[in-house]
Amino acid sequence: QPHETFSSLFADMLSRALFARRSASLLAAAPRARYALRPFSAAPTDPNDPVASEPRFLECFKIFFEKAAALTNLKPGIINNMKECNVVLRVEFPVKNDHGDIDMITGYRAQHSHHRVPCKGGIRYSPEADLQEVMALASLMTYKCAVVDVPFGGAKGGVRIDPKKYSLAQREKITRQYTLLLCQKNFIGPGVDVPAPDMGTGEQEMSWIRDTYQAFNTNDVDSMACVTGKPISSGGIRGRTEATGLGVYFGLREFLSYEEVLKKTGLTPGLRGKKVVIQGFGNVGYWAGRFLEQAGSKVTAIAEYNGGIVNNDGLNIEALNRFRLQHGTFKDFPGGVFVPNSVELLEQECDILIPAALEKQIHIGNASRIKAKIIGEAANGPMTPRADEVLLANNVVIIPDLLLNAGGVTVSYFEWLKNLSHVRFGRLNKKWEEQSKRLLLDFVENQIGKKLADAERTLIIHGADEVDLVRSGLDDTMTNACQETRKTAMDKNTDYRTAALYNAIMKIKAVYEASGNMFA
Repeated sequence: QPHETFSSLFADMLSRALFARRSASLLAAAPRARYALRPFSAAPTDPNDPVASEPRFLECFKIFFEKAAALTNLKPGIINNMKECNVVLRVEFPVKNDHGDIDMITGYRAQHSHHRVPCKGGIRYSPEADLQEVMALASLMTYKCAVVDVPFGGAKGGVRIDPKKYSLAQREKITRQYTLLLCQKNFIGPGVDVPAPDMGTGEQEMSWIRDTYQAFNTNDVDSMACVTGKPISSGGIRGRTEATGLGVYFGLREFLSYEEVLKKTGLTPGLRGKKVVIQGFGNVGYWAGRFLEQAGSKVTAIAEYNGGIVNNDGLNIEALNRFRLQHGTFKDFPGGVFVPNSVELLEQECDILIPAALEKQIHIGNASRIKAKIIGEAANGPMTPRADEVLLANNVVIIPDLLLNAGGVTVSYFEWLKNLSHVRFGRLNKKWEEQSKRLLLDFVENQIGKKLADAERTLIIHGADEVDLVRSGLDDTMTNACQETRKTAMDKNTDYRTAALYNAIMKIKAVYEASGNMFA
């Protein structure tokens, strides 16, 4: 195959050239490397500080996992196999910065489980990205996918950079070089490992990844499915941008219909009138706030890294988003009071608290001061195990991350299916559906002798577009996952996080048993 031969030769030549360039500049570049490596398991800076002594993210996940695993009758070897990451890749490569110097960039990709393939998980660009964080997120992805019945194994990637400090051209170089290394190590592909956006990345990075992968896999007809979260023009799917925030909305709506939740919290059914505090106003926080506002909730406070904003009568989410995009801060926003120390907003009185920022934001140091009745984890790992114990003892309802923020991976699954089928959802049935509805409506109007207004006819006859089908599928997925979690929590007399993890463990165990890969 001449194309495959040329691609492999070109990749090998490029790799050798980059290695030679790196070797020549390593001694000069290393002392001025922009980001230093963090140790795998950093010791607390102050052993007497309870917050500093909290376990790291990976250990936090393992503690939660072991609590759920204790409810099963599985053997220790099987549990350990499910808990540990299968494969981890660490890469380093040079990139010239704007000053003509060389930055050594470190990247990671962890594949936690291959019980289902491909593996699936986002890629984050963060100066704090490290191996244990990527492994923890990959582990969480495995069980998140299982909770919502998405047939993927868990994976996660990270590149240790601050994307705000690099130009668009430099970020493109970094993204393409990272993708090239994933290609060389067989860590990306429609049936192998499918990345997606995460913190610090978005549609543009996913488009660069797709283009780079396709350049080296010209004979792969399904190559567009190598990554999700792409722009529509690059094979993306309508509804992906808001998917995680919309999933948060669907999950909260579902839990606020459960009698036991209403009894424990003293809240009324539904989202209307509920006071909400959100930490993090990125993609997830913005969309969650927007959908909750549309449902009649009052978003009374939003916290960001550079300050928060409060309005007890409810913030205007769209106006606040426009202001922040223009000014980069909430300060001087006319529709609320600016709070410089935004962390204190986590402790503000509210009905629902939505941490939608980073991991370990709710810890032993502030858990006892949190006044929310429901905590909906829109971020990955926002709560430590010790904080979890405190809040559960205080009768706070905690809707866990692996359930509530699964909307993103669910719609990524839909995008992957779209790319493999090579057709837009709704393209084959939309007009047929509209024609069927039109005939039925005409018959009803003739029978009752009354004609509907044009606007009413259009609303009734409308056939499902791609975004309609995506949102309907996400609603169904989140509703079913919440109901499964609720049932297990009641059957096992446990909390919702443990119940969700228990369900995921048992689903993965069923896959292993059916495939014959279970330990003897």
